[in-house]
This record gives sequence, structure tokens and C-alpha cells, in this order.
Amino acid sequence: MPKATTAGHVSTPVVTPRLLWTALTVVAFMLLVTYLVAFDQGAVSQSGMYLHELMHDGRHLLGVPCH
Repeated sequence: MPKATTAGHVSTPVVTPRLLWTALTVVAFMLLVTYLVAFDQGAVSQSGMYLHELMHDGRHLLGVPCH
């Protein structure tokens, strides 16, 4: 018969500076991508038609109105 265990030390998750920096970087990158795809409308993506069309198709894929 297994022994009954008592509630002992409960560990709490540790947020290291590296983990925090990585999480903030990922969130900032995703916000930038969301802006470029959903709201840019070609203001930043002036480098060529390929990038503009990629963002345009991304808007249609996500259901964001663009016309």
C-alpha cells in the first residue's frame, strides 16, 4: 500500500530576465506583424509589389477589410 503524502513545499514558477526578455520580444514582433498585415494598407510596405500583395492577401486570409 502506498504511503500517504502530505502537502509539502509548493514551488512557484520563476520568471528569469531571459524568459521575460524573450516573451516581450515575441509579443512585440507579433504586434508588428499584426499591424503590418491588418492596418498598414501599404504605408510601410512600399518596397515592392510582392510585399504589398503578400500583406493584401494576408488581410483577406484573416478577414480584415482592406478595400
